[in-house]
Amino acid sequence: MLMQGGGREARIHYLAGTFRVLSDGDHVKCAVTGARIPLDNLRYWSVARQEAYADAAASLAAEDRAKGR
Repeated sequence: MLMQGGGREARIHYLAGTFRVLSDGDHVKCAVTGARIPLDNLRYWSVARQEAYADAAASLAAEDRAKGR
């Protein structure tokens, strides 16, 4: 496990290719689905929107939403 967060949601700063944990937690929530994403499984996010996504489909949905499609 990446961090010992005790079931709390982490605050994250998303960067290109990596992220920085700002406050301890063991998961973040998907901006599209609301699904809980363990930090160990976090693979998709937007640097511009500072959002996490559960999977590629959620990331694409967020892109479409941002572009008004």
